[in-house]
Amino acid sequence: MLAEFILTDEQKAIKEAAREFAEKEFPNYAEECDREEKFPFELWKKAAELGFIGMSFPEEFGGQGLGILDSCLVVEEFWRVDGGLGQILSSTFGAEQIMMFGTIEQKKKYLPPLAKGKAICCACYTEPQAGSDVAGIKTRADKVGDEYVINGTKMFITNGTIADYYIVLARTDPNPPKRHHGMSVFIVEKDTPGLQAKKLKNKLGIRASDTAEVVFKNVKVPKENLVGTEGQGFLQTMMFFNVTRIPVAFQAVGLSQGAFELAFNYAKNRELFEQKLIDFQVTQEKLAKMRTKLECARLLAYQAAYYQDKMGMPDPGLTAMAKYYCAHVAQEIVHEAVQIYGGYGYMNEQAVARMFRDARILEIYEGTREVELEIIARSLLGKLPSKLGNVRKHPFM
Repeated sequence: MLAEFILTDEQKAIKEAAREFAEKEFPNYAEECDREEKFPFELWKKAAELGFIGMSFPEEFGGQGLGILDSCLVVEEFWRVDGGLGQILSSTFGAEQIMMFGTIEQKKKYLPPLAKGKAICCACYTEPQAGSDVAGIKTRADKVGDEYVINGTKMFITNGTIADYYIVLARTDPNPPKRHHGMSVFIVEKDTPGLQAKKLKNKLGIRASDTAEVVFKNVKVPKENLVGTEGQGFLQTMMFFNVTRIPVAFQAVGLSQGAFELAFNYAKNRELFEQKLIDFQVTQEKLAKMRTKLECARLLAYQAAYYQDKMGMPDPGLTAMAKYYCAHVAQEIVHEAVQIYGGYGYMNEQAVARMFRDARILEIYEGTREVELEIIARSLLGKLPSKLGNVRKHPFM
């Protein structure tokens, strides 16, 4: 196995601990949380107590100071058992902006509660008419004295109704020279007057994950809640996504691994025409192709994470390749897993059926597959920066 050659003993221990936790705890919540579309708060708190939440936060801010590969090993193992429940790791989603661009005061205030399982974060970027086109957002943040007043609507926001902090991308310059200029990022606390969140129900998959429409009506935030530099919000967000797409690749790898294992074990036990399903050549071919694609995807995901840890910054082209290919492979492997299960795989009480529904989001959120292909093409044409910190070389500048 790949882990035997690449991972350190500490990383192997992390991976094993995450697997044991998921296998022991997830079955107690999976069907109910999927059916009722509810976030598993109890499970999330257990995960935080064991140190699975906020692992990459620096120790002085409540984390363990581990690399992205370390934390992604947990993502992989959680999603191997259940994608919806694996989303408890997204309880810190958006905090990467604070880690990368926030002040010391912001880090001290907002990061420790997230790592301890005492608070949840969400990231508000997508809008009703601006998903993949981040530069098309309409939400405004007008400066009035020592405050910013935010107005606008955000859509499909993970953790939207359960979050304690909202990381919000808004326009601070209504007439910028270019569409992607004049944006800034803010921290908005949940009890701020004018903030409203409405839960979105009947999602296809990851139904245990809270998703919402979030509306800002004259929401006032102090200037101290500005994250990073005013006007650099678009660039900060692109850098944010270049990092967070790596865990999505690991979500896909974990889901693929889980689906493959279920299909393999089912084929070994299912009898058809007086012989085991796995004895048919067509089944063996399916499993052989599934395993090959899975290992290729895992290598690409590990490479993207390793590069991030080694260089201190992601390779946007490599990250996009990992997210695109791993998500694509997940669709294929889960599809074949359901096919091997036959009619039983079509029933929602089967884990493989949930996996089939969960897999679809992997090619949509944090950059659709079309967006990933565009980024990969830009990297081939030399239109991506060699260093993300070099603002002048950014492709959108």
